[in-house]
Amino acid sequence: MNLVTEIYTNSESSIHSELQEIERKFLVNGEDFKKNAFKKVEIVQGYLNSTPERNVRIRTAGDKGYITIKGPSSKDGTTRFEWEKEISLEESKALLRLCELAIIEKVRYFVKVGKHTFEVDEFFGVNEGLLLAEIELDSVEEDFEKPDWLGEEVTGNKKYYNARLSKQPYCVWGNAGLFSAQ
Repeated sequence: MNLVTEIYTNSESSIHSELQEIERKFLVNGEDFKKNAFKKVEIVQGYLNSTPERNVRIRTAGDKGYITIKGPSSKDGTTRFEWEKEISLEESKALLRLCELAIIEKVRYFVKVGKHTFEVDEFFGVNEGLLLAEIELDSVEEDFEKPDWLGEEVTGNKKYYNARLSKQPYCVWGNAGLFSAQ
């Protein structure tokens, strides 16, 4: 079998497990999570490509830069291919200038709860007022402790995907036509 045949005939389930991201996403009630955060980092990110089939994200996180490629989500929204590579801060800033609008601005808080760490994003700019928490898991069925500040689960709801927030930001929800909702 040649490489092209192998690429197009192998199923999603054959993707190496290290390249699979399994996460759940939740709304956040209030700001109580901040008092338990052990770390926070300012993030600016944009998308060179934000189609449902693949996202190519450029991010600055503190003094580091990253390029990330994500594949389509599973039907329940918990699992997808993810590849990330650190690049220089200068490279990430240059690539951000090429990204689709709007750029995402947020502060990410890291909050340890039980044996897991929640990443809680407080959005600014066109997404100001939105608070989302994500937890990465080893399996879809894995149990985890849910803190009091954790709100409604929105895993799989595409309007909460960062790539979608860059096209249809939180500030215009309910105001159709101001941004493209592709």
